[in-house]
Amino acid sequence: MFDLIIRNANLPDGRKGIDIAVKDGKIAAAEAKITAEAKEEIDATNRLVSPPFIDPHFHMDATLSLGLPRMNVSGTLLEGIALWGELRPIVTKEELVERALRYCDLAVTQGLLFIRSHVDTSDPKLVTAEALLEVRDRVKPYIDLQLVAFPQDGYYRAKDGVASLNRALDMGVDIVGGIPHFERTMDEGKASVEALCRIAADRDLPVDMHCDETDDPMSRHIETLAAETIRFGLQGRVAGSHLTSMHSMDNYYVSKLIPLMAEAKINVIPNPLINIMLQGRHDTYPKRRGMTRVRELMDAGLNVSFGHDCVMDPWYSMGSGDMLEVGHMAIHVAQMAGIEDKKKIFDALTVNSAKTLGLEGYGLAKGCNADFVILQAVDTVEALRLKPNRLAVIKSGKVIARSAPRIGELFLDGRPTRIDGGLDYVPVQS
Repeated sequence: MFDLIIRNANLPDGRKGIDIAVKDGKIAAAEAKITAEAKEEIDATNRLVSPPFIDPHFHMDATLSLGLPRMNVSGTLLEGIALWGELRPIVTKEELVERALRYCDLAVTQGLLFIRSHVDTSDPKLVTAEALLEVRDRVKPYIDLQLVAFPQDGYYRAKDGVASLNRALDMGVDIVGGIPHFERTMDEGKASVEALCRIAADRDLPVDMHCDETDDPMSRHIETLAAETIRFGLQGRVAGSHLTSMHSMDNYYVSKLIPLMAEAKINVIPNPLINIMLQGRHDTYPKRRGMTRVRELMDAGLNVSFGHDCVMDPWYSMGSGDMLEVGHMAIHVAQMAGIEDKKKIFDALTVNSAKTLGLEGYGLAKGCNADFVILQAVDTVEALRLKPNRLAVIKSGKVIARSAPRIGELFLDGRPTRIDGGLDYVPVQS
């Protein structure tokens, strides 16, 4: 007798009609036509069952703060940073906690159960760190929340920035962050990368840096980050987020840079929604879109995962907590429209992100944690096209969220009365 069996599931790897049996919060079997019974059974009706979505790059301390204390009129990155600088000194721990918890509620309904959030450490009061450490504990039963000590105003540039970041790590923040391109000079940016990697090595912590989030092709801190990763033996434990300057770099330099990144086993985290919104603002036409070289990085064997980055905050007035929206945009901006391309994009929202976060027990194989999502789509390609409803979200073998199928009703003579966009409009694939 199992605790739960999901019947008739389509899996991301292409297998169809699979049953998934759960016992004691773990996947006990995943195979066709399991004959055993369970206390609870859910018929997936040949819909896609996926491991949960993962957001490897987010700013939970700022989420849902849109309009406080005012709107970002220009919609630019720099005004967003300035606006957050106005809000940060007046925000309370209680406000931060409440907004973060509300966002986590939304995330669960979207099947988003793992989030890495950057925590601004530039204000020495560290209210942000206190708030998100509390949130991490409160959501632990249903969301795995990793926290990055992020010196938003610059590790060296901000007054007390060095001490504040170290205090945040002492408080229990998990990961060392940085923003070298925001330091006063290139030299100070380079020095910050070296110092932060040294801290990570000394404390045995991972690194996740906002790196080269700019249109400037001479912003090359990712080169330093890769070199310091190798120097300190941090291979596979370092992420370079954004990397938008690579969009503007010349091909010869990139031909040298990407092999160095691969040697360092850098995890790459583009943020498609934010990158194309905030970059290229000094261009008229031709206008750069600012997302890093996703296809080239994937082809070189680098682990690429996608972040949502922001939802309704000083930098981005949109956002839904839906990682499929992120992947949908990545397909367009990276021009990865082939069937195999789309499968890689879906992996960047799930298994690649799990590798970035260093997750254990993630996946749909026997012995993995019984965490998964049933989507109103037949496969990963259609999920990215439709951004479908999450029919059920399961954590440790228990349903923690449900959504009704999206069904359209028609009242037209001689036409169907019911439209299921997740099944009725699936193309034939050769």
